[in-house]
Amino acid sequence: MASAAPRTAVKPPSALLALTELPRALFEWSALPWAAPMLASAPRGDGHPVIVLPGFVTGDSSTGTLRGFLKRQGYAPHTWDLGRNLGPKAIGRQGEKLIARVLAVFEQSGQKVSLVGWSLGGVMARLVAKRIPHAIRQVITLGSPFSGSPKATNVWRAYEVLTGQKVDAEDTRAQLDEISAPPPVPSTAIYSRSDGIVAWQNCCEEVGPTSDNIEVHGSHCGLGVNASVLYAVADRLAQPEDDWHPFERTGIKAWVFPSAGHA
Repeated sequence: MASAAPRTAVKPPSALLALTELPRALFEWSALPWAAPMLASAPRGDGHPVIVLPGFVTGDSSTGTLRGFLKRQGYAPHTWDLGRNLGPKAIGRQGEKLIARVLAVFEQSGQKVSLVGWSLGGVMARLVAKRIPHAIRQVITLGSPFSGSPKATNVWRAYEVLTGQKVDAEDTRAQLDEISAPPPVPSTAIYSRSDGIVAWQNCCEEVGPTSDNIEVHGSHCGLGVNASVLYAVADRLAQPEDDWHPFERTGIKAWVFPSAGHA
């Protein structure tokens, strides 16, 4: 099974993968109707709240397809309500604004909250899970570079300009060190080896009793509309709160998802 990559200097994705991100993402979105039979077989939810966190520079509109699917599956999906994801400008230097949002849903619903974070949103989800584990049911990340070098992406310079946060700053490094280890709640990292934005090696979880990785085929920008991702997210969210198990590649899943163990 894939395990987390050490903090070594892996390279960002190739220019070819980066340049083909948009057409590949559009293809994944347009292919959703063809995947309807598979998605219809995805496990149903128990109604617990799920907050979906958008990726870098995107907002809640980017997660609409994923949230709509989760609602149809029987969950209570929520937006993050913090505007565009501009790092600390959106969530606060220590994530205090996002923590307040999660606690509000937790207290209003009376149930632990699952967090599904896309790219930078997943990095933030892990931070929140470390800070307020009592309010978190589980964390699912989609192409989130929570380990390795923060420069192993094709957008780190844009990140510094738009967020005002230096990736080599001491406080940034401290948060990355905190986030890289598995959170104290069940966690699943979904990643693609053909990711054109971030190095997939840095998106893999350290496998343990309550942590796992799921590889999918697709782009980075299409993770939120990728049928395999939608199915995997529904499968993970359907795990009982006190009886979490790793992803099983049986039945239809054996045809769709690559076998584990290729880190």
